[in-house]
Amino acid sequence: MVSQSSAQTLNPRTVHREFFGAPGALAVMTGTVSVVFVWYFSCNPHVGCRLPTTHEQWSHILRGAFNYHDYLSSTALAAYTMWWTWLAFLYFVLPASVIQGVELRDGSRLKYPINGLSSFVVTLVVALVAYTQWGTEPFVWIADHYFHLAVSSLLFATTQALFVYTYSFRRSSVMLALAGNSGNPIYDFFIGRELNPRVGALDLKFFCELRPGIMGWVLLNTSFAIRQYTQFGSVSNSMWLAIVPQIAYCIDTLVFERNVLTTMDIVTDGFGWMLSFGDLTWVPVMYSLQARFLAFHPVHHSSPMAAFIAVLAVASFLVFRLSNSEKNAFRTDPNDPAVRHLKYITTESGSKLLVSGWWGMARHINYTGDWFFGLAQCLAAGFETPMTYFFAVYFLVLLLHRNYRDECKCRDKYKKDWIRYCEQVPYLFIPYVI
Repeated sequence: MVSQSSAQTLNPRTVHREFFGAPGALAVMTGTVSVVFVWYFSCNPHVGCRLPTTHEQWSHILRGAFNYHDYLSSTALAAYTMWWTWLAFLYFVLPASVIQGVELRDGSRLKYPINGLSSFVVTLVVALVAYTQWGTEPFVWIADHYFHLAVSSLLFATTQALFVYTYSFRRSSVMLALAGNSGNPIYDFFIGRELNPRVGALDLKFFCELRPGIMGWVLLNTSFAIRQYTQFGSVSNSMWLAIVPQIAYCIDTLVFERNVLTTMDIVTDGFGWMLSFGDLTWVPVMYSLQARFLAFHPVHHSSPMAAFIAVLAVASFLVFRLSNSEKNAFRTDPNDPAVRHLKYITTESGSKLLVSGWWGMARHINYTGDWFFGLAQCLAAGFETPMTYFFAVYFLVLLLHRNYRDECKCRDKYKKDWIRYCEQVPYLFIPYVI
């Protein structure tokens, strides 16, 4: 049994609370769920896709939200539960290369099975078999029951968050997230109390990070493209421009699945409602907005416009992928021939900070590529409604917040070395601009 003093040393009480503590946590939870509802009831085949600016529109949204009998579906909830369970099953049964994560505060390292890509391939084969047996019907059902599935994922994500919060009290030796041990149940439930909740060998945070949501995003996009085809007889170039880059992005994250083990989500953040909802609901439901809009409102771009969007998507994706690959290669082996020519500064803590290559251009050059990549998919949906540009606006806010967290963390960790580093790499996102 761990003594009280040992537990306090391992899990110090959280002093700084992000999002202004419990009030901010409640605001974020209420706000993000509200966005999901507003964007559905304001953008669908029945009402078109218009920002709600009138009393009549808001009355329609509220009536729809309170009429829960129309979107609460035991069939959809069962389907979503089966989806999550299927991917958890593959997590265990498929061959995997097992690698260690970063060293934790107690000196231990957790092991993770890397088989996300093979899980995707097996799921793709099952989907193709379903298509040969039942044609487009299963995919059209998914597209037509999008909101039922969205609400089901919300219920599942919230239940999961309640479980991991309660589960974190099972023993005093459980390693808590440094930001999730405030003692306030609302805030800790939201931000995540336990750092790495595991049920048996299933690491819930790692599993949810890339599998149910990312693969669900691919499934939704595919279903919306099929829905457009069944209704209009063809798939528009705008739909291809929206979903092909997004599906490529999802596959890329699974190819480089091991890289997620060094991200802030895995290394420092607890697993609470914020990540549970974000992984299971927010990513697939809101990131598929362009495909959902185009499913009932096809847009046909001219060849020059289509070429511009495609070039922007490819170029920004290359910035994102090449910069991240360079960073990960350098972290893994600074003497690798591909990166040993890069210049860096060595901090007092022993860490090496790149000051040349991609990371000599800007301190968060990968965020720049990520944002322009998202903007390209928004452009694919055309200019008829600002609602389809939500992703670009939201992602900008998200990346600015991540930048703030990264800068604060590095400033505290590297101290005067961070000042020296910033002098050599003065730009945040775009060289010579900002």
